[in-house]
Amino acid sequence: MRKFKRISTFGLICTAVAGMFFSISTMAEEQMTETKTNEVWDKVFEKSDKVDVQKVTFKNRYGILLTGDLYIPKEKGEEKMPAIAVSGPFGAVKEQASGLYAQTMAERGFVTLAFDASYTGESGGEPRNVASPDINTEDFSAAVDFLSNREEVDPERIGIIGICGFGGFALNEAANDTRIKATVTSTMYDMSRVNANGYFDTMGEKERYTQRQALNKQRTEDFKNGSYAQAAGLPDKLTGEEPQFVQDYYAYYKTPRGFHKRSINSNGGWNMTSSLSFMNMPILMYASEIQTPVLMLHGEKAHSRYFSEDAYKKLKGDNKELMIIPGANHVDLYDQTDKIPFDKLESFFKSNLN
Repeated sequence: MRKFKRISTFGLICTAVAGMFFSISTMAEEQMTETKTNEVWDKVFEKSDKVDVQKVTFKNRYGILLTGDLYIPKEKGEEKMPAIAVSGPFGAVKEQASGLYAQTMAERGFVTLAFDASYTGESGGEPRNVASPDINTEDFSAAVDFLSNREEVDPERIGIIGICGFGGFALNEAANDTRIKATVTSTMYDMSRVNANGYFDTMGEKERYTQRQALNKQRTEDFKNGSYAQAAGLPDKLTGEEPQFVQDYYAYYKTPRGFHKRSINSNGGWNMTSSLSFMNMPILMYASEIQTPVLMLHGEKAHSRYFSEDAYKKLKGDNKELMIIPGANHVDLYDQTDKIPFDKLESFFKSNLN
């Protein structure tokens, strides 16, 4: 447990990096830009011949231009279809796990959107590599805005999938955005909790104050320097002394299995002061008020399992479910298709986006 405490919380969160009114018609015209078919496949997973993929852009309510990949089943009827917005893991890009989830669910009959969060990947926002409990939750709402205005999509049948840190944002979003009819979290992190309390809640008020002092001092230096200090990222090589979960992250983000040139987790680290907002803003405050169905997935052997177990206890109603995947660690649910229960996801969304 002490090893977890020595590692900076923000930077190892789901990444193992040390760090973190116009009319409706006019609005839609301004927010949605021209789509185009992806000509070059730049994902870490194989392309499916069962779906079409388009690069799309749309703005969130902060004016940040988000970029996503829209997956549309090739075999579709004339009726409007259910849709799912997907994002995460924390510090990853749409060409990694979220794209795999989106493509797989599109093969199963859903219009899906895997998008890069604000300040990351191909999405806009300055400075780069910043995370925010409010803005990253808003990113999901912006994705719902976009999907609700697609001609292929039934706006009354939209769900979301949040992976890793975006699992926590997904729950925050489900509590706030009543347009969302069903939510799935996979290998979820509670970003506020881990930043404020450290892993397994080993950090108390004194340690938290010390961390705030250091981060606020860094803000002064950043302003003076006219640039933002970057936290350290995953090591280029492992010594073998790292905690197992760091080795697991490395095996995904730093090898051909999951490496991507735009992923923060594969390259460098977060803006160092990003964790300040998470320490002060609990994202699961209103999780108990989520009325729509929620399915939470987590690996049996994941170091982060307690986040889902504790978040699940906050949920109310008989339409909530926690599913523990036997033998799986945290990153197994990023890309191991023999462990990700896609049949379960398909039945969950078909039942609840009807």
